[in-house]
Amino acid sequence: MKRVDINEHIVADPKICHGKPTFKGTRIMVWQVLDMLKGGQGEKEIKDAFPHLTGNHIKAALDYASSLMKEGYAILPTNPNI
Repeated sequence: MKRVDINEHIVADPKICHGKPTFKGTRIMVWQVLDMLKGGQGEKEIKDAFPHLTGNHIKAALDYASSLMKEGYAILPTNPNI
């Protein structure tokens, strides 16, 4: 796998975090920001945890997650009773 520039702020590079999508110039993985949003944390808390990120980085993470869902990726339920 070669480096893939996903968008202006996100890259997947096999030499960085095992190829997981990260924010360019950092080792901050996109899933970390998405998990914080899922947990109810807002932009301020994310910027406090990751001072290198801006609101544009957070929006880029949401745009990327949205594009994955549009391309046919499915989220499997974590609760087997659903």
